[in-house]
Amino acid sequence: MKKIFFLFITGLTVSASYSQEVSDGLRYGQDNLTGTARFRAMSGAFGAVGGDLSALSVNPAGSAIFNSNQVGVTFSNQNIKNDAKYFEGQNSEKKNSFTLNQAGGVFVFKDRNPNNGWNKIAIGATYENTNNFNNNFGVFGTNPTHSVDGYFLEYANGIPLQNIDGLDYRDLSYTEQQAYMGYWGHVIDPVANTPGNTQYISNVPDGATPGQGNYYQENEVYTRGYNSKVGFNIATSYKDRLYLGANLNVHITDFRRTSSFYEDNNNPLQPYETISNLRFNNELYTYGNGFSFQLGAIGKVTEAFRLGLAYESNTWYELYDETSQSLNTTRQADGGQPINANVNPNIVNVYESYTLQTPAKWTFSAAYVFGKSGLLSIDYAIKDYGNTKFKPTNDAGFRDLNSDIKNTLTNTGELRIGGEYKIKQLSLRGGYRFEGSPYKNGNTIGDLTSYSGGLGYNFGATKVDLAYSYAERKSNQGFFARGLTDPANINSKLNNVTLTLLFEL
Repeated sequence: MKKIFFLFITGLTVSASYSQEVSDGLRYGQDNLTGTARFRAMSGAFGAVGGDLSALSVNPAGSAIFNSNQVGVTFSNQNIKNDAKYFEGQNSEKKNSFTLNQAGGVFVFKDRNPNNGWNKIAIGATYENTNNFNNNFGVFGTNPTHSVDGYFLEYANGIPLQNIDGLDYRDLSYTEQQAYMGYWGHVIDPVANTPGNTQYISNVPDGATPGQGNYYQENEVYTRGYNSKVGFNIATSYKDRLYLGANLNVHITDFRRTSSFYEDNNNPLQPYETISNLRFNNELYTYGNGFSFQLGAIGKVTEAFRLGLAYESNTWYELYDETSQSLNTTRQADGGQPINANVNPNIVNVYESYTLQTPAKWTFSAAYVFGKSGLLSIDYAIKDYGNTKFKPTNDAGFRDLNSDIKNTLTNTGELRIGGEYKIKQLSLRGGYRFEGSPYKNGNTIGDLTSYSGGLGYNFGATKVDLAYSYAERKSNQGFFARGLTDPANINSKLNNVTLTLLFEL
């Protein structure tokens, strides 16, 4: 299908803001646990440990723990299974993907002068795939009361008929485009066929009427893409007792979401008046880059006991959205012959850039090192997702969205516990992770629970690490943000196998 790219010239930022949802801001503010196999095997509890390439992503002071130069590369295989339930319908889907999860290196420069307390500087650069968006899920079931007509009515009511009947799709705002789709697909009709009409009625039988309703609905969602971070690190050590570090991070995001919604009903149809079935397709492509910084410190209280503190700033993204959609509907004509309507503008809306500010994070850490035998570590991180902001904030759409975010999302804590035990060249590792829901209701996205384990072998100048992690999280996801919001219950189970190769130089 040939796509016509069209750039809105005026009113574009307003249009883009209307296409955003609370979940869009959350998508780029949340990080999955990624990184080296050792890091993942211990559930990321490295804030006071350091000495690992991925530990830099938690506390940048961790590079000064290294005693020698090190480079490494990490590969991961991710398998996610989504068990979905929508009214009486149940479905299960899996998605498997293979990624270059992490790569980087740290180079250590030591000062041999015993009179100089600042005896070490470490410089590092790392790449982390902080979020893998490859996922599939399908939901189906019979909704007893609500049809997708509510979606189109929500957008259409208040819009003059002359806008959606007399203007081209490309000349409309996002809100008007949704009304346009419903109108030309005959899902909705104006109350009065006059240019100034601003109220609309549905052509789908009212599910609240006894004997009517029972809308069979399906929603298939496919997402692809990644969120990645390139970090540039510098750290120093004072008498091997105090370690200070900083990161400058460049973030890159590339996200694609394709959804296909289908609905039909067996209610009595009247010629030209009621819809028997429809399919509504939507595509979203978001891409852009961002910037953040990190500061961290690790202190040795004793030779065995360490404390860590790290701050990760807000991430400031500059993002771009591209959207496209189509709608196919079927009505019944006189004599029982179906009439099909195909509303496909063949246009990709390319919006002006906007800014997304994700929340900052504090991490408090403690670790106890049992000489060369092993260690125990604990991290606790705090992030207030309610501070997520879309900008410019003087835009009415973004202002309302930011208010919704503040009222919907909350401050959450993340607990990570990890341990390692060494038997000569062999290391055995395990970990536990718990992250609270970012939603105040605790249901839209629930708590996350994760377990991990792994092992590593030290060949001298070369190390090989292997890790397995399991995470589970429940969520309630509506098909649309407006109009048809009955949630599907989804239980997501994530299995990950990670392999890391490390080389000391």
